[in-house]
Amino acid sequence: QLQLVESGGGLVQPGGSLRLSCAASGGTLDSHAVGWFRQAPGKEREGVSVISSSSRITNYADSVKGRFTISRDNAKNTVYLQMDSLKPEDTAVYYCAADLRMYGTSWAMDEYDYWGQGTQVTVSS
Repeated sequence: QLQLVESGGGLVQPGGSLRLSCAASGGTLDSHAVGWFRQAPGKEREGVSVISSSSRITNYADSVKGRFTISRDNAKNTVYLQMDSLKPEDTAVYYCAADLRMYGTSWAMDEYDYWGQGTQVTVSS
């Protein structure tokens, strides 16, 4: 059973940066697309960024395009989300999820088979 653990969240000032990590255990990520999702208080969970198993395809929500970068290191069984130029509206719990597919990506949360427990990101002065 694949298990995912997020880390790297915290409190940062507007304009600052954080790098989130999503580490997998109990299996390998190299046959999974991985997505980062977030949920702010009182709001629905939304997709932030997704990456295909080979890293050939990456997609971003319009709200983070140009500020966030998703990447993966299959040798380390880890996916990253580099978040720069953070804004208060980026404040949320961030979750990573894995979707068993060799090709492509998906924004559909119900297609993701495994989820982490989430890490809090707070952007505030």
